[in-house]
Amino acid sequence: MRIRSPFSVFRFWAIVVKEFIQMRRDRVTFGMMIGIPLIQLVLFGFAINADPKHLPTVVLLADYGPHGRTLLQAIRNSNYFEFIREVETEQEADQVLARGEAQFVINIPPNFSRDVLRGEHPSILVEADATDPAATGNAIGSLRVLVTTALQQDLKGALAYMARGDDPIELRVHARYNPEAITQYNIVPGLMGVVLTMTMVMITGLAITRERERGTMENLLSMPTRPFEVMIGKVLPYILVGYIQVILILVAAHFLFGVPVSGNIPMLFVSALVFIVANLAMGITFSTLAQNQLQAMQLSFFFFLPSLLLSGFMFPFRGMPQWAQSIGEALPLTHFLRIVRGIMLKGNGVEEVVLQLWPIALFAVVVLAIGVKRYRQTLD
Repeated sequence: MRIRSPFSVFRFWAIVVKEFIQMRRDRVTFGMMIGIPLIQLVLFGFAINADPKHLPTVVLLADYGPHGRTLLQAIRNSNYFEFIREVETEQEADQVLARGEAQFVINIPPNFSRDVLRGEHPSILVEADATDPAATGNAIGSLRVLVTTALQQDLKGALAYMARGDDPIELRVHARYNPEAITQYNIVPGLMGVVLTMTMVMITGLAITRERERGTMENLLSMPTRPFEVMIGKVLPYILVGYIQVILILVAAHFLFGVPVSGNIPMLFVSALVFIVANLAMGITFSTLAQNQLQAMQLSFFFFLPSLLLSGFMFPFRGMPQWAQSIGEALPLTHFLRIVRGIMLKGNGVEEVVLQLWPIALFAVVVLAIGVKRYRQTLD
């Protein structure tokens, strides 16, 4: 009777070589092992910034005196604020904040310089888009310091006594849409987009790949159906699943976390439909690239991770460098987060929603076209 040795270096090395060969053949898995750490390193090292600066700011200037200009120059030099333009009316300033074009509105009132010279302690109003408290907190903190020191150079000579007393200017900060800086107001609405992205892309990719693994794809091939009809039939049930998720999150957000719903709910449902279709189209495209369910899940995660980090859900969007913001603008989750937060917190209407909805629709059309084309190649 032959006795097998307890441990063989040759057998051990043969298994190791076998695993390396399988790893080399499975290019998607190998790419995930190399790509995911690199993506995390680049994103967390360069793109993630919890102290955003150069935040877009508009000015409502009703006084062109020297002290108002001195104050604005000091604010500009702080690097937290980047003046993009000047507005003429308060209504225009409200529209800029509602559309998300600016993070702050600085209001210099009439007769500001005159009131400073008279020692009447005029006030300036700073309105902030506080839907994401993390994006405005440090900037507002620096502004309080700036207001007390900005006019020190102007208050000399006969005006020196004003610098020694109380602050010559009163700062009033109006945190719009989330005055108490409640984190749940920002996170919970955003979870709707995150959950839909994760589930819709992954479930669709797995469903179609599973057909191929089980051999039931041949049944679809034998049917007199067109590729587009097969795709629509496969994704339609998941649209219903997506709407169930939307309803559950809305109910939990309002009744469990107290998140206000200021806008039109039907408009939110229409926007969610476009977003769900975009993610389902992404899942279909991944299913045409994957050879098995494991690869489909890996590709889904490869799409989900940048969406999570570059959309503004976890970190302030405007805190990222310009190249990261450009990538984020191409992701549907970025625009859907703005739609959800805009409808729920700002009460945005059709005009503001359409500005963010058309990039999602364009993404869906392009990705769906790619998926249909690759599916036809699979049939051939």
